[in-house]
Amino acid sequence: MTERALVPTTVVERLAAVLTRLPECAEHDAWTGVAWKVREATVAHVFGGEDGLVRVTFRADPDEVQAFDHLGAPYFKTDWGTNVVGLVLDDHTDWDELTELLTDSYCIQAPQRLAAQVDRPDPIAEPAAAD
Repeated sequence: MTERALVPTTVVERLAAVLTRLPECAEHDAWTGVAWKVREATVAHVFGGEDGLVRVTFRADPDEVQAFDHLGAPYFKTDWGTNVVGLVLDDHTDWDELTELLTDSYCIQAPQRLAAQVDRPDPIAEPAAAD
């Protein structure tokens, strides 16, 4: 049996710095790797694969799931859950973008009262059509 890649401590720490600042979001050991949950709902899960790659999974809105699926690598759609997508973490990972994605995942999974406490940028307004 092939061994799973170890998740570097620096990656776990970097993810924890994003996720544990969110209300009631806590780190937990997962069946493999590390997960962050708000109450009993998983917000993110980082793990090493048998192919040597490290991945993080998170929740996304249905339209975004479809977009990530079409984007392809380094994004992927999982076979479990309708709103679970993932990202292969490597030297090219955009950590600012990942921070936004993880924050969105938290807001999807958290009770509304907790999600409302999170500062999120307002969606960019569509420009008005010229007459």
